Amino acid sequence: MRVFVFDLLPYAEHLDHLKNGKELPWPLPRRHFKPEVAVRTYAEHLATWEAMDRLGYDGVGFNEHHTSPYGLMNSPNLLAAAAAQRTQRLKLLVYGNLLPLHDPLRLAEELAMLDCMSNGRIVSGFARGIPREHNVYKVPLADSRARFEEAWEIIRRAWTEEVFSYEGRFWSYRDVAIWPRPVQAPHPPVWVPVTGSKETIEWAGRHNIPITPGLAPIRGLREDIIRYYARCLAEHGHRLTPDHLIIQASAYVADSKAQAVREAGPYLLYFNQTLFSHGNITEASLQRDAGYLSPASYDYVRPENLHAVSGSRERYRDLTLADVERDAEQWPWGTPDEVTERIIAAADHAGASTVLVNMNRGAMPQEMFLEQVHRFGSKVLPALQGHTVTAR
Repeated sequence: MRVFVFDLLPYAEHLDHLKNGKELPWPLPRRHFKPEVAVRTYAEHLATWEAMDRLGYDGVGFNEHHTSPYGLMNSPNLLAAAAAQRTQRLKLLVYGNLLPLHDPLRLAEELAMLDCMSNGRIVSGFARGIPREHNVYKVPLADSRARFEEAWEIIRRAWTEEVFSYEGRFWSYRDVAIWPRPVQAPHPPVWVPVTGSKETIEWAGRHNIPITPGLAPIRGLREDIIRYYARCLAEHGHRLTPDHLIIQASAYVADSKAQAVREAGPYLLYFNQTLFSHGNITEASLQRDAGYLSPASYDYVRPENLHAVSGSRERYRDLTLADVERDAEQWPWGTPDEVTERIIAAADHAGASTVLVNMNRGAMPQEMFLEQVHRFGSKVLPALQGHTVTAR
């Protein structure tokens, strides 16, 4: 198995005191931003990635979000450039650039540069982005899917063709040959996160692109996504393998389950109650009304699993420590042996050879995050990397 750590780079100071009722103000005005906190956030996370490199993790992942303390990764490519200079072997998973929001030719060039700067260590994830970011960039939600697919076609051709021209609905180019080109041939690995949308699964199956099935490690929804993805792959002459799947796991290594809940629980609560989907719409019904989802986006999901993609805001905002304590009974939180066993069991069940581990939800203090990186790296990582997942 390969083990990546997913790092959201949350603003390193809790902002609960700014909330109106259950929500942070949006937009969150400049007066609440402290440059020294941002400086510390970047420095601490880059130092932690260096530690991951030394400890033998396979990769680190980070993504793109805007206008929120949820994460200070507005430009994941800048983060990858910095990390490339601070690490030697760690894969750098950009998970991912938001294709509908940016000029795809520019992204193709930047990612080619990064692959050269890192000597072929880029894993290029692409995503659509959440509705909030489309609104910030004034990209119509109804155009999101078409812009995503058109941007991918441009990037693929820029990476692989000697010279290309393209005349599209959103972008057009004539006689372009990018320099530099990626180190990895024909291009860096491309992954795509799937929160549940049928159309993204179909796109990934059509292009034989690995996926992360589900926003959270919820087994029933994950099973539905994988089942439909396997069907889509087969329709286009591809076969599902363990290398097609990257599963997520929220992990915390401690001396006991109770200690894990006591230490990590408050930070998970802050993530859910305050940071997650700040200024965004999560409810599937509202996303359909806005044109972000189609009426058929979830029609492959079994009825008993639809709640996992509905995104009801109360599900996050009303979470309690008692809920965390109950749910943690099923999570890889606790002793190293339990964390190892639960992650391997989840990977075997899904048939996934890569796990994307969350360790620091909710602006966890640097010393706690770094301790987790070391404890997981010494007590769990070797067993995971030594395990082989076979096809389901």
